[in-house]
Amino acid sequence: MIVPAESPGAGLTLVLEASTASASVALLDGDTLRHRADVPMGVSREDALFPAIQAMLAAEGCTVRDLRAIVCGSGPGSFTSLRIAASLAKGLADAAAVPLYAVPSLLLAAASWGAPGQYLVHSDALRGERYALRVSVDAAGMARAEGEVERLHVDALATAADGRVRLAVPGGAAVVPDQPVVPDAGRLMHVPEWRERGRVDLASWEPAYGRLAEAQVKWEAAHDRPLPTS
Repeated sequence: MIVPAESPGAGLTLVLEASTASASVALLDGDTLRHRADVPMGVSREDALFPAIQAMLAAEGCTVRDLRAIVCGSGPGSFTSLRIAASLAKGLADAAAVPLYAVPSLLLAAASWGAPGQYLVHSDALRGERYALRVSVDAAGMARAEGEVERLHVDALATAADGRVRLAVPGGAAVVPDQPVVPDAGRLMHVPEWRERGRVDLASWEPAYGRLAEAQVKWEAAHDRPLPTS
């Protein structure tokens, strides 16, 4: 559910992006980057994302109560990493009583590339498929989506690109010989769409996981019914 658009205005914005194993967090003051940090995901049993946020806020001399908004990368991407980031973003937004916004991770990846042009940004969707999004980046480095994220067979990428530069988000077993790019939380100011889309509803919003987790697929196949939600 998307709540009607509103501008968060000036103030501190916390950004979380964890659609890949190379996650990042950032703190913006209006459209100025104050701090960012890389956060490796999936390398241990311990959550590294929340400690990174705590350390970043402490380094800047502020707390979640000083935030004006929180923005979370919405995927598609790693199921576990996205779930961790979304849970943290929703919990912090609720605790701080600030709005939560979502930004497509593939769009953030194009903004991270930065150079003006027309792009097809894609990432692993398993089973020989890729998630793909057409994006344009203007002379000021502002990235805008052209359409919605699609799921394509890897062999269809050339046709889907139609002359666009292809950018591949690393991850998964497939090896795609395209320019690699990683979504970076610190590039949010180059994605005006996050404000235009409006805040999300804390009670109902979930990231775009793309596919169900493999464990869930196996459970549902073995039990011949959907996995219970509670």
